[in-house]
Amino acid sequence: MTATRHRLRALLTLTYLNGVLPIRTQPLYLINVVASPLSFLFFIVIASNSRLLAYGLGGGMLMTMLSIGTSLQTDISHYRQDLKLQDVVVASPVEAWVYVAGIALSELVYSLPGLGVFVALWAYYGSVGVVGPLTLVAGLSVAVVLIVVWAFASALGFTLATFLQDVRETFVFSGIISLGLSVLPPVYYPIQSLPGVLVPLAYASPTTYAADLLHRAFGQPAIPGVSPAMDWLVVIGFSVVLLGLAAWKARWREP
Repeated sequence: MTATRHRLRALLTLTYLNGVLPIRTQPLYLINVVASPLSFLFFIVIASNSRLLAYGLGGGMLMTMLSIGTSLQTDISHYRQDLKLQDVVVASPVEAWVYVAGIALSELVYSLPGLGVFVALWAYYGSVGVVGPLTLVAGLSVAVVLIVVWAFASALGFTLATFLQDVRETFVFSGIISLGLSVLPPVYYPIQSLPGVLVPLAYASPTTYAADLLHRAFGQPAIPGVSPAMDWLVVIGFSVVLLGLAAWKARWREP
């Protein structure tokens, strides 16, 4: 019981330190959370004359969750290389998984206000019939998808962070991750909008299937030939593989 209490205290402390405290000290961080997702939504809506609003809302939610992996990657690299916090944690009774879970949870808390903006837009536009209504079933489906995306984004971010030697290197991977998981796949638009040569690449991305689940919840047509069961299988399977890779390959102690 005492060990469980200590783990919970460490988890909450890390969540507060890296998730709540930055927002309290600098509220402008909240704008940074939604800046990129809302920018994509803005241009998608303008370019499509609002026809792709529902796709844009789903894409914005997904991109917000994917940014957690990028943020976690940068934060852990900063704590490990610059502040040497990870060395302190290694020497403490705090287990590796508690430390990683605390940082990942802090990123989720940090992103909740941004997600709230998209939920509010969904509730508004759903009430006037522009997108699918915000129902209990649709809301639960979206919540589960986003939690799974948070899990694999966090696992990916942590694994990369433990192998990088400089915080600046994280910015290189940030662009690659964003391009490969939230720009090229049909996250903000239907897969039919892609040129034929890029369609196979879209089917190879796990975010395509996560986006399909979100778009279904927003009342949009499904990806041809893909069922909800297949979507869940790919998204959950990819998450399990990345979590396993993080547990197996990520470096906790310096060589």
